[in-house]
Amino acid sequence: MLLISCPNCGSRDETEFHYGGQAHVAYPENPNDLTDREWAEYLFYRDNTKGTFAERWLHSTGCRQWFNMLRDTVTYDIQAVYPMGTPRPAAAGAAAVAAPDAGTASTAADSTTTGTAAPSTSATSISPTSTTAPEGATK
Repeated sequence: MLLISCPNCGSRDETEFHYGGQAHVAYPENPNDLTDREWAEYLFYRDNTKGTFAERWLHSTGCRQWFNMLRDTVTYDIQAVYPMGTPRPAAAGAAAVAAPDAGTASTAADSTTTGTAAPSTSATSISPTSTTAPEGATK
């Protein structure tokens, strides 16, 4: 579970936030002049960076304000939280900009953020399905 530091409300649980995609994607100056391919690239093509990545987040159950976050997509380490419209901080100097109580993902084996655990099916018993329908059922 991430502990995200909202610039307006302070540290809160990640369940209060919604991910808003890649940060710093500029809206086209003349959207009516774009071809269908250029418009599709603007709408759907985003970076898929392994490592430090700038993201937009919405504090949906708190102040309802958007902000940017610089986060490592491998370790879930939050390096910086900064307001919308502010330039992206440098990755090397981002640790100095990050909030002191910015959290990281849990490394526990049962953590849903690490994706390492799955429900156990070893204790369940599945009986073979019947090939005939129950009396009164229609096919």
